[in-house]
Amino acid sequence: MGTIERGTKRYWQINWAFFTAGFVTFVTLYDVQPLLPVFAKEFQVPAALASLPLSVATAALAVTMLIAGTLSETLGRKRVMVAALVVTSLLALLTAFSSHLPTLLLLRLLQGAALAGLPAVAMAYLSEEIAPDSLASAMGLYISGNAIGGMTGRIGTAIITEYVSWQVALGSIGLLCLALSIYFAWALPPSAHFTRRPFAAKYLFTSLRQQLRDPGLVHLYGVAFLLMGSFVTLYNYITFRLLAPPFSLGHSQVSLVFLVYLAGSFTSSIAGSLARRFGRIPVLRANLAVMALGALITLSGWLPLIVVGIGLFTCGFFGTHTLASGWVGLRAKSAKAQAAALYLFFYYLGSSISGTVGGFFWTSMGWRGVTGMIVALVCGGYVLVERLAALPEPAAARVPEAAVREAV
Repeated sequence: MGTIERGTKRYWQINWAFFTAGFVTFVTLYDVQPLLPVFAKEFQVPAALASLPLSVATAALAVTMLIAGTLSETLGRKRVMVAALVVTSLLALLTAFSSHLPTLLLLRLLQGAALAGLPAVAMAYLSEEIAPDSLASAMGLYISGNAIGGMTGRIGTAIITEYVSWQVALGSIGLLCLALSIYFAWALPPSAHFTRRPFAAKYLFTSLRQQLRDPGLVHLYGVAFLLMGSFVTLYNYITFRLLAPPFSLGHSQVSLVFLVYLAGSFTSSIAGSLARRFGRIPVLRANLAVMALGALITLSGWLPLIVVGIGLFTCGFFGTHTLASGWVGLRAKSAKAQAAALYLFFYYLGSSISGTVGGFFWTSMGWRGVTGMIVALVCGGYVLVERLAALPEPAAARVPEAAVREAV
């Protein structure tokens, strides 16, 4: 059986399944983000500690993802992904019964570890089953599911929490995701081009080490670490700022800020087209400049302008992430799944570390301190892109941007 072309019934069956999977991944991972001020108040902890329910999940996701792709080569792609979604959904349900911060942190840690079975394996499944000229559009729909899931989780939990409680909000998300996970298991066809191989820890570590020998890949991993760190830091602490005077918004009002995710989703869909026309490096530079400008605009005291700044920052981030993650797959000479796993490792590690460190900047210097940290991270990303531009590009990476959307 050949690979699946765009427009066929099987193509859309797979794509809607992965849209659902992307939705579940991000709705369960980020549903706690708008609740960080609630956790700070209820558990009587500073902002940095209140960020831990998100940070421990992304940290566990980062570490576990390094072996998830290799395990899927032994256990099978679909089996690992279905297990990841179902277990994550059940753990999300259990968080509704956590009344102490340590219990919540443990459940979120397990959630992050379980969730690792989806992102890197999804990329491998799609690259094996979808025809090369149809892969970019398939990845684009998957990323759209990520963006919409992240937006829905943030807005939904904030609104439910304002009227009921955060436990009911998280439990509701768990029920929804369990139903969607069952749909994914039913809708996704088994792999047709997957070759099972015995698990070998030596192969795993050898392939990971091989990717770290390529300076270009190392720079891309650094970009992932810095920019995801800046992105999560902004969204973690903008809620603290908007809930506090002089804005004093309610949780449901603050949650509407996350609607700018729609703009980010749109940006990810056009980043590849712009890169084909102008080149990757110029488009990456432009997106980084937009991120820095957006962050600086949020220093304004006028709420509409703050929202514009967040929107610009989000668009720049999604464009940068789309191009950087796709470049990893094109630059890696072999073991592409492990190269992608390393990118995602640094991506979520940046989220975990910077997302918590930003709390200390918020506590000591307020939003100006948080903004300063964000701009510094973006500038670090710019330096790495400039160094990447100076490196010779492997022949395999000079092909058109056919896979620029290989991201989560």
